[in-house]
Amino acid sequence: MRLISLNLNGLRASARRGFRDWLETARPDVLALQEVRCPPSDIPPEAVAGWHWTLAAGRLAGRNGVALLSAQAPSAVRVDLDGADEFADEGRYLEADFDLDGGGLTVASLYLPKGAVPQLSPAAQAKHERKLRFCQALSEQLAASLARAGRAGRQFTVLGDFNIARTPQDLHNNHSRQPLDGFLPDERDWLTGLIDQLDLVDVVRRLHPDQAGPYSWWSWRGQAWSLDRGWRIDYHLSTPGLAERARRADTERAASYEARLSDHAPVVVEYE
Repeated sequence: MRLISLNLNGLRASARRGFRDWLETARPDVLALQEVRCPPSDIPPEAVAGWHWTLAAGRLAGRNGVALLSAQAPSAVRVDLDGADEFADEGRYLEADFDLDGGGLTVASLYLPKGAVPQLSPAAQAKHERKLRFCQALSEQLAASLARAGRAGRQFTVLGDFNIARTPQDLHNNHSRQPLDGFLPDERDWLTGLIDQLDLVDVVRRLHPDQAGPYSWWSWRGQAWSLDRGWRIDYHLSTPGLAERARRADTERAASYEARLSDHAPVVVEYE
C-alpha cells in the first residue's frame, strides 16, 4: 500500500508542470493533497480523470484546499474540524474511510495554517495565536477521529503540511539566532505533545532516525533546493499498528529544479 502526501502550491500550476505524468508514475493507493487552491468547477479534468476525488476547497478564493485522491472509492468522508467554527470551511482538513483487505483505514489530509514570529508586531502576534488555536482544535479533532477509527477497527493516518519543523533535524537553518516561524518552541512542543499524547508515530522519522531531513520543502528562491537547504514540515503520523507495517518512507526530490511540481516534494510511505 502506497500513501503519498503532497502540497501542490496550486493544482492548476502543478498540472502545467506535469502533475498527471507524475501521478501515472507514482500510482498511490491514496494521495493526500494540500493547497489545491481552486474550486471544484476549476479542477483540470485531465489531472484527476480515472481517480476517485474528494475535495474540501474551502471558501477562500485561490487559497488553501485539501483533497484525497484514491484508487478505491472511500466509504465515508468527513470535512472540517468538529466544533471549530473559527476555521469552518477554510479547506484545511478532510478525512475518509477506506475498506481494505485485512482491515479498514482512515486517511486525513491536513493543511495547518502558517503563523508568524509574535515579537515582530501585534499583527504577527495575532497570526501566531490563531495558528495555536488551530493546533488545539486539531488536537481535539484527531483524538475524536482516532477514537472513531478504533471503535471501527480501523488504522488511522494523518498526512499533510503541518508548517512546523519539529526537531533540529527537520530544518537546515536550525542554528539561526533569529526566531523562525515554524520552528518556535511552543509550536514544536505542541507537535511533539500531540504525537506522544495520541500515541502516533512519525513514520518518516522512525525509518530515518539519524538523518537531517529528509526535507520536504525548499524555497523557490536562491539555491535552497540545489543545496538541499530545506525544511521537513510534511508528515505522515500513523497509528502504531499501521506504522509497524511501513517498509519505505522518503521524500521524492525531482530530477531537476525545473522538474519540480511544487515548492514541496511528495512524501511517500509504503506499507505491507
